Amino acid sequence: MSSRNHPDRRRRLTISLGFVVMLFLLVSVPAQAQVSIVPQDPGKPDKSEKPDFGSHESEMRARLILKEEKKRYDEHLERAREVSHLATQLSESYQSRQAFVGEDNKKLERLEKLTKRIRNEAGGSETDADVKDVPSNLTDALKRMAELAEELRKLVEKTPRHVISAAVIDQANRLVGVIQYVRNPARHGS
Repeated sequence: MSSRNHPDRRRRLTISLGFVVMLFLLVSVPAQAQVSIVPQDPGKPDKSEKPDFGSHESEMRARLILKEEKKRYDEHLERAREVSHLATQLSESYQSRQAFVGEDNKKLERLEKLTKRIRNEAGGSETDADVKDVPSNLTDALKRMAELAEELRKLVEKTPRHVISAAVIDQANRLVGVIQYVRNPARHGS
């Protein structure tokens, strides 16, 4: 009996082993098919990677915009500094000569142009200049112009770049009024 039982056992073992291998193949093939049938969407990030909150392109675009805004703000600050410097130069020049020379008239034009640009970039618009509190003589008007220009510079430096400042606009309007008074010789009898 033992000789006959032995081949039967082998056959059963082979059949059982074959059955296990087939069962394993049947289970693994559909799982493998699911992985290969469903492709990874190229627009969606892989779950194992860090999430992509913005594309590299949009991040670079945002950086360029911020850089441009910073550049414009720095230019705005530089204009305010130049306004203060020009007004001081004009006041000192007039005190030493008691007259304007051709170069001074160009500086006055530039001073008015820069002041108007500061006003416009601060959110103001072309309006009539504020001509109250203008001294009656030219020497005092030039001193007042230098004081207003320095105050304007300080206001511009204190104002953040994304703020519309009524104080800067008002100060620029007062300065434009004094500049126009100084530029018009008929007003002060020069």
